[in-house]
Amino acid sequence: MGNFRIHYYVDICEEVEKFYQGVRTKKRIIGKSVFGRSIYAVRLGEGTPVGIAQYAIHGREWITAKLALEQFRFGPGAGSVWIVPLMNPDGALLSQCGLSSVADGAARERLLRINGGEDFSLWKANGAGVDLNVNFDADWGEGKRNVRAAASENYIGPAPFSEPETRALKAFTEEIRPDYTLSYHTKGGEIYWYYYQPLSACVRDKKLAIALSEATGYPLRHAAGSAGGYKDWCVKKLKLPAFTVEAGNDGFSHPLGEEEFEDIREHNLSSLCSLAAAVAAETEEDNERNEVCKERLKTGRSAHRRGDRLRG
Repeated sequence: MGNFRIHYYVDICEEVEKFYQGVRTKKRIIGKSVFGRSIYAVRLGEGTPVGIAQYAIHGREWITAKLALEQFRFGPGAGSVWIVPLMNPDGALLSQCGLSSVADGAARERLLRINGGEDFSLWKANGAGVDLNVNFDADWGEGKRNVRAAASENYIGPAPFSEPETRALKAFTEEIRPDYTLSYHTKGGEIYWYYYQPLSACVRDKKLAIALSEATGYPLRHAAGSAGGYKDWCVKKLKLPAFTVEAGNDGFSHPLGEEEFEDIREHNLSSLCSLAAAVAAETEEDNERNEVCKERLKTGRSAHRRGDRLRG
């Protein structure tokens, strides 16, 4: 049977659901998973800038959902942010509890074939064997590690947004129209921010990434060969500053759990607030620059009209 690393404490889905039911803020269910589990979103703070932070899009990275709850309790930064604490509830429960989390017998048999055994602790995909973070329409299927058949990780799916979870996040993001997005993964202790932005956006996004790096202590990296992720889609299609944080020391082993959480918390608790503050400051600077440009343009037009009158 092998040595399984299965966690027997309260499952993360139950913890997130209790949190969702208990909070007194604007909240909603943005969609359902393959097996019909709710995908929750709660708003932290008020006003602008508006952000979206999503966690645990990979099953074995369920510990980031715990970080989401801690960040909510830590309190808001500038503006408001929608927290989506558990993007992949089916995958998280498969990683935690294995096939006992799947009610349908046919689905259990299919997942067992896909996984090649009963140890699901390293499972990243959703309940259909699709890796949600390569299922977005941003150079879909061009990632270096992509595979073309259902698997525990890296399967791109039959088409972009083929999965109910990615369709839900796409629709929610397009509706909210955020000023930035942030995705929490494990592990590596690094930050990804670049996805072939034009120079003007690159300058803006790197400045924000540096603020995030200072908050976490994580270095900035370029994910060569990456494609089809939520960050990639936000940058390429929506022209947003978007960031991926790989939380947790690279020396840790997947799946990261309670034993590693203190390290994750220490580096990341204030990171969401810090990014929101940096975005707010950048927005204020942009507004000031725009006002200066308008004033210069107005002054230039007035001088031009005076010149015309003198020539007349």
